[in-house]
Amino acid sequence: MRDPYEILGVPRSANAAAIKSAYRKLAKKHHPDSNKDDPKAAERFSEINSANEIIGDEDKRKQFDRGEIDADGKPRFQGFPGGGGPRGRAGPGGFESYTFRGGGAGPGQGAGAFEDILNSMFGGARGARPGAGGAGQFEFDTGGIGVDLDLNVAMTVSLEESVQGGEKRVRLPTGKELNVKIPAGVTEGQQIRLRGQGESAQGHPPGDLLITISIAPHPFFKVEGADLRIDLPVTLYEAVLGGKVRVPTLGNAVELSVPKNTSSGRTFRLKGKGLPKAGGTGDLFVTIRIMLPDGNDAELEALMEKWRDQHPYNPRSGLG
Repeated sequence: MRDPYEILGVPRSANAAAIKSAYRKLAKKHHPDSNKDDPKAAERFSEINSANEIIGDEDKRKQFDRGEIDADGKPRFQGFPGGGGPRGRAGPGGFESYTFRGGGAGPGQGAGAFEDILNSMFGGARGARPGAGGAGQFEFDTGGIGVDLDLNVAMTVSLEESVQGGEKRVRLPTGKELNVKIPAGVTEGQQIRLRGQGESAQGHPPGDLLITISIAPHPFFKVEGADLRIDLPVTLYEAVLGGKVRVPTLGNAVELSVPKNTSSGRTFRLKGKGLPKAGGTGDLFVTIRIMLPDGNDAELEALMEKWRDQHPYNPRSGLG
């Protein structure tokens, strides 16, 4: 992978806030859901996520800057402790010859002494297992560097899906697609963990897939905690004469009785028609908005002129 600083477009001196801001802008711009006609969007989105996993994490960023891990987060072999292991000198033909000074092992001690030398060369490699003829197989110690195989993706669901649950397809940064079951009652910012669906690496258990939920803005409902708000358009004659009007909810529509002479801006509460919450359900607040007919209406204008002359009133009198 390319240099993560280059991918996110930030200098190496950038602070954590600048890196976070750059990541969010790029992730939003290149998210596959927003670029369905671009076959390379998923690849770019994956690269952006991978870069953020390195320099967006304080510990990994330090390891990367020190050269302990590469741009993919994999440990780099740092060579022998102390600058290169056994000392060598140039021999005939330019080749180096090495002298192992192990203290002059006697009979029966050669294998052990040589193993000690290897242990010192490889930083005390753990897990040395004697094989045939006393030979040792060494497992290199990566210095405690963990391998993060978890994948993080964002998923946007509708307000209805967040309440009722359902199933949605998600594309991973790797290009793989999965059907994900959305639990009923999921909330903004909640994470769904799918164990074993992350990346894999030899010698490590597979990582997990972490899906962060965001709820898309609704065309007419506004969310306020567990409550919902909606502006309900009514005609001038419905506001003056009163009547029953249909109000949409997240379930079935209901009828609201609008009293006579209802002013625009008046709000009614429908109990239990909001979002699920601990111990119950929120409410739906319905605000009346009087809408005049489109275009010019000569009869309505004549009626209003007559009304103005015969029944004048000033609703702004209290404003000074």
